[in-house]
Amino acid sequence: MSEGADMMRAAARDVHRMREQARALEADAERAADAEERRRLQQEVRRLESDAEQESMMAAGDIYPTE
Repeated sequence: MSEGADMMRAAARDVHRMREQARALEADAERAADAEERRRLQQEVRRLESDAEQESMMAAGDIYPTE
């Protein structure tokens, strides 16, 4: 197996993990009684979704890292 294929699978796992975390946090945010906690969780969801999207595009060769 090639190193590139291994890297692609690892990136796909990372993206899947980030999206799963985002879904779980989204559910937590919907149940949060405290408005500040809800806002914090929603910010974390947006960050994870953005990171997952960027990781996905980088793995596909569509973009380069922003940093």
